[in-house]
Amino acid sequence: MPDTAPPVSPDSAPFRARVLALVERIPAGRVMTYGQLATLAGSPGAARQVGYIMNTVAESELPWQRVINAQGAVSTDKLGFGDIQRGLLVAEGIAFDASLRCDLKRLQWWPDEEEAGGQTGLF
Repeated sequence: MPDTAPPVSPDSAPFRARVLALVERIPAGRVMTYGQLATLAGSPGAARQVGYIMNTVAESELPWQRVINAQGAVSTDKLGFGDIQRGLLVAEGIAFDASLRCDLKRLQWWPDEEEAGGQTGLF
């Protein structure tokens, strides 16, 4: 669950830093959604801004491929590298169904899982 910090402007450097810090922590074989990152970074509803941020880090060391949309699919097909993102995720053990979606209920990661011993539903 998000902390109780006041909302952060989605256009601010602190918001960007919080998003990137969260992305850096996503474990291999798990995913987070754009909206989830926006909420946890202090700006609920700023999923699109998270997408803009992610577009700037695709060639970095960050596990950018682990950020997907709320339907469990990659949103990078329209940018021309959806196959690359899916390939990276498949290499981490993430399976996609015939509609190119993964099982978010099983694969979505929440930072609090680390403190909860990997158990979900404790937030």
